[in-house]
Amino acid sequence: MSRRSLIGEALASAPAPAQPVAAEPKAAAPRPTFTSKRLEAFGEAARMLKRPTIRLKPAECSIWSGNARDYALLTEERVRSLIDSILAENGNRIPVVVRRTPNGERPYELVIGTRRHWAISWLNANHYPDIELVAIIDDLDDEAAFRLADVENREREDISDLERGQNYKHAVDAYYDGVQSRMADRVKLSKSMLARYIGLTEIPQTIISAFNSPMDLQVRHGDKLLPLIRQPALRAKMEEAARTIAAEQSFRQSGDEPPIGGADVVARLIKAATLRPGRSQKAVIEAQGVAIGQVDRDRAREWSITLNPSDLSVDEVLAALRPLLENAKILKKPS
Repeated sequence: MSRRSLIGEALASAPAPAQPVAAEPKAAAPRPTFTSKRLEAFGEAARMLKRPTIRLKPAECSIWSGNARDYALLTEERVRSLIDSILAENGNRIPVVVRRTPNGERPYELVIGTRRHWAISWLNANHYPDIELVAIIDDLDDEAAFRLADVENREREDISDLERGQNYKHAVDAYYDGVQSRMADRVKLSKSMLARYIGLTEIPQTIISAFNSPMDLQVRHGDKLLPLIRQPALRAKMEEAARTIAAEQSFRQSGDEPPIGGADVVARLIKAATLRPGRSQKAVIEAQGVAIGQVDRDRAREWSITLNPSDLSVDEVLAALRPLLENAKILKKPS
């Protein structure tokens, strides 16, 4: 059974009550495995979700800020397959989870189901106003809501590792007194894996912008980048390289060229940080605060200048190049 089917089945129904059996001698408890931890989490989700369903309009719900998914980043393209599924079934098969907000601007707050909420909101605004959101009302505190949302979100492939890391960092401070081991035990995640996710939040936005999409920045990339980022001198080199890569990503996007993949971005950032003196070096060319190209310098003191298309005039580009040329000292002295 696929992971998507597994979460669907877990959320659709709770396990049957256990039948009494004759007492047996207690055996040593087996060591918990990743699979057993995940199934325990699914079982907890199923028990918490055993509630009658209601139907409501997406406009009746505010969005809980504690969920990992950034609602503002959802688009028709990202949610297209779910839109088609909901349209075919005339509603969401797996209910969302809401809680009442007596003092809120809207009667409910959505805890789980941001994609389903977005999809039905989109359908309501695009010729299908009668489709409603199937929901379960549950009285959850923030910590329980976080754990329940995490069970579902870990099975979704369209939440970036960075979003998870940011969500986990907020949760460990908000619900577990800053103690990662306590949170790891509650959400059935290894301490090392939790630390790796949270580590991604140390990556500065300058470096994140070098990736074509936050989805391209993965935990395994953070393992390679963070030891260098934590060294100020190397971090500065990486940020300089990241600005160049980001400008190149923008240029490729404007020309409908394929973006630079995440692994290649990481390789270039590491190379920039670990480049030995005397070998090829790069410098960003900026004009009016915008990167318009780069200069490659090698140990033979030869220069290669690459310029990106821009709206600047020839005089403005030359003005940006002049200080570089004047300080380069590459002109031969008169004999």
